[in-house]
Amino acid sequence: MKNSELYLLFLLALIITGCKDKPKEVESSQEWIEIFNGENLDGWHPKIRGYALDENPWNTFRVVDGAMQVSYDEYEDFDDRFGHIFFKNPYSDYRLKIEYRFIGDQAPGGERWATKNSGIMIHCQSPESMTVDQSFPVSLEVQLLGGFEEGVERPTANLCTPGTHVNMNGEQVTQHCINSNSETFYGEEWIEAEVLVINDSLITHYINGKEVISYSKPVIGGEYNTLENLSGQALTSGWISLQSESHPIEFRNIKLLELKDQP
Repeated sequence: MKNSELYLLFLLALIITGCKDKPKEVESSQEWIEIFNGENLDGWHPKIRGYALDENPWNTFRVVDGAMQVSYDEYEDFDDRFGHIFFKNPYSDYRLKIEYRFIGDQAPGGERWATKNSGIMIHCQSPESMTVDQSFPVSLEVQLLGGFEEGVERPTANLCTPGTHVNMNGEQVTQHCINSNSETFYGEEWIEAEVLVINDSLITHYINGKEVISYSKPVIGGEYNTLENLSGQALTSGWISLQSESHPIEFRNIKLLELKDQP
């Protein structure tokens, strides 16, 4: 093969590789903003099952040493009081970075599956539209998990779909939770989770900078759907929330980069 042909093939390989990495490098004229100030919960709105919006029973969501902490030290029993804390604005096209770590012991009465289990919820229904006794918002969950036993895999940044379905590899997926290909984290170390959200055309989860799962075309429907009149509707935007699911967790350095003008 001639040198000129080899050179053209080399250029083509570079172009293909660049295209593959492009979703991580979406251009933006905006700057990263801190959506949690590390001092208080200004701009955030708790919604806990059994309680009205903005009630924060037993000081579940609090700020400790610059981190947003989800704590259950004032609970006698968890009693299915699943909760979420919503940021004040909805978004459609953005990158979100959060550092998290599981700490301490699970609340009394928490489900076994909820041990070292929490989540970042994206494209959420509005907090005002949740019913008092609703456990989970219609949303896409970046499921955060920690390992129980050294050597037993339990990946993190999985996808769960409360009230939603997504498309993967050209087909609609109705399975409630799909594992990512991340490594397992067993201790109380800080881990960086990132989510790239481009409307309903592409959503990708990253752990410590590594892509671990990707999907597209989320729609309303399926298990935990409280918006049945909207079944089949595309999820193109929504609120961001962090989960309270019975195991203590801390979040810090919560940053958002808008990728284009929001609706």
